Amino acid sequence: MIADLVSGPRYLLQGYRLIFRPGLRRFFLIPLLVNVLVFVGLVWLFIDQFEALLDWLLPTVDSLWAQLARGLLWFIFAVAASVFMFFTFTLAANLIAAPFNGWLAERVAYALDKNNMPVPTTDVSWLKSVGVSLASELRKLTYLLAMILLPLIVTFIPIINLLAPLLWLMVTSWLLALEYLAYPLENQGMRFSEVRRYAKTRRLLSLGFGAAVLLATVVPLVNLAIMPAAVAGATVMWFERGNHRQAHNMIPADNSKAV
Repeated sequence: MIADLVSGPRYLLQGYRLIFRPGLRRFFLIPLLVNVLVFVGLVWLFIDQFEALLDWLLPTVDSLWAQLARGLLWFIFAVAASVFMFFTFTLAANLIAAPFNGWLAERVAYALDKNNMPVPTTDVSWLKSVGVSLASELRKLTYLLAMILLPLIVTFIPIINLLAPLLWLMVTSWLLALEYLAYPLENQGMRFSEVRRYAKTRRLLSLGFGAAVLLATVVPLVNLAIMPAAVAGATVMWFERGNHRQAHNMIPADNSKAV
């Protein structure tokens, strides 16, 4: 059982190896580029509008008090903007990358087992794929809101709240595991409720994988590729430890071009 818990991080590392292979890199680079461009544009817009607001509120900055007030307002704006960007960047990244993550899981599955997995196709309309992906993300969000209620309540109960950090760690790890396992499993026709049941039969393995993803999200540079790496790692985990046929070494040694 403990072996399952410590095996989770290994699949995330394998995911990092996979996403930089030819044919898979674009599913990492395209959503990242789109996300960065969107947020750079929003940051520029917010700064420009805030500067205009300050010019209206404090038309002259000759006095010391006006300069101090302007500096304080800029500080408050920077803190508020940082908090806003931290939470919305992750949400927006999930929404923007959702269709790409499904396609990435499909191509990783094919790269792992070309003899038994269907050849990835592009005949499904892009809009339909985006619609399905967004609907799935909304179901995950609903489940997330329900799951965080318990640790949120415990956080405000004296004495018991000493357990809150551990509870938050477990819940967050579980939610991250479900988030990324859903991509390969939903490609096989599973609903999100079935994904949850699937993960429960491999609870410690899923928690170990989710904890590794959580840790990677706070490591600079490493976290830039965490989403596609987690999708690829979850796909490998499904192949090796799921209901798919067993394999001793699912990742081929050569850089496949047929993905």
